Amino acid sequence: MTSASIEHPVVETVSGPIRGRFVPTSNGSTVAAFLGIPYAAAPVGDLAVAAPQPPTAWTALRDAGEYGPAAPQVGYPEPIGSILENVIAPGDDYLNVNVWTPDTNAHDLPVLVWIHGGAFTRGANRVGIYSGDSFARDGVVFVGINYRLGAPGFASVEGAPENRGLLDQIAALEWVRDNVAAFGGDPSQVTIVGESAGAMSVASLLASPRATGLFQRAVMESGNGVAAATIPDARKVSARISEILGVEPTAAGWASVSSEDLLAAQTQMALELSMNPDASVWGESVIAAGQGIMSLFPVIDGDVLPAHPVASIADGAGAGVPLLAGWNADEFHFFLAPTGLVAAVDEAGAAGFLARAGLDTARFTELVASGVTPGDALCAELTRTGFSDPTINIADARGDTHTFLYEFGRHSPVAGIRAGHAVEIPYVFDHLDDAHRLVGDSPDQALATRMHAVWTAFVMSGDPGWEPHVAGAQPHLFA
Repeated sequence: MTSASIEHPVVETVSGPIRGRFVPTSNGSTVAAFLGIPYAAAPVGDLAVAAPQPPTAWTALRDAGEYGPAAPQVGYPEPIGSILENVIAPGDDYLNVNVWTPDTNAHDLPVLVWIHGGAFTRGANRVGIYSGDSFARDGVVFVGINYRLGAPGFASVEGAPENRGLLDQIAALEWVRDNVAAFGGDPSQVTIVGESAGAMSVASLLASPRATGLFQRAVMESGNGVAAATIPDARKVSARISEILGVEPTAAGWASVSSEDLLAAQTQMALELSMNPDASVWGESVIAAGQGIMSLFPVIDGDVLPAHPVASIADGAGAGVPLLAGWNADEFHFFLAPTGLVAAVDEAGAAGFLARAGLDTARFTELVASGVTPGDALCAELTRTGFSDPTINIADARGDTHTFLYEFGRHSPVAGIRAGHAVEIPYVFDHLDDAHRLVGDSPDQALATRMHAVWTAFVMSGDPGWEPHVAGAQPHLFA
């Protein structure tokens, strides 16, 4: 049952009634926003490293006019923090969703579920450029989700279920299945869309038998299907966190420390790993999947994630689910150019980093020999091995007619990041005016209009407007 007053829209969810607010859009229309809705119980106390549980139901009208909390995290280090927006918003009820809808009284609107990125340790559904008003404006019910990050979401510890962050995402998709009709959406027309760690999550969800049937289309922006570690390697990371905390590496040991202390220990561990990405210390699968940068991400547990996502996909997982997937031409310039490393690193230093991350340096050497600077060659190799090749591998592994590849090549003038990581997001969302620190002062509105229309069309039909991928074909270019 749904209703709307002149001032506030009201929707009845399975947990209780909520009151949202009307939001004006860029074309003069109005959509309804319902923010900070809990889809699971607060993951605190005994639930901190447990599987997600249903939220406590309510009977009184609950206000959903403002954003809810975000998962515990630390801010991005500078200068990245000045380029990429993020929000630190403490609070227990951070397993929440935000919903934007063009019409609560509709019955069959397509649904987009956004899974944010942030290397599995940062990010939130309340970041400004993730506002779903632009998709709702164009006839889509948009749902942005939060999930547990870092150690609470992805560390492997004895006595706790694995892949709690993925279980949160699955719980959010179950909430969509059970509730989205009240917002005008069709639960049989759900598209999951993720960027970076969100795209790696999409690959994991495609591969997971626990997520089967919860979505019908998928989009991966700048991700891969290899971001998964073995449990023994993941527990080396957890052991170091526990050592810093001075507790046993078990669920009970971690329950004895505060969220703040766990976050501090996680942060110290991540710094240590990035300074010394040694596979003999941290485990080969952790270093290979995280490229010596990420330390906490999904694990292969035989249940939520039976194998590396790309392997499960090659065996038929997610078959028949249309997939739009791509990468940005200069992904790693985002991470390395603003710090000056691209300009400063020499050939030996760049080759050494690749070797420590377990990557072959042959192609890097060829690029440098052809006249590419060591910094640009390093970025190119990390982009290829971390994003473009693994995305192509997923497309090749699917071997059907339902996969569409793209490459984003529009340069941002900011801090040398070029077509770097995350630059495509405000183009996809058609939110360039909210992202000048990422895309510069003169972004290409025509490209944003085009990209947003493509994503909207794919959510509505599974067809972005170009031919499906075949082995050896070039991706569709946005530049």
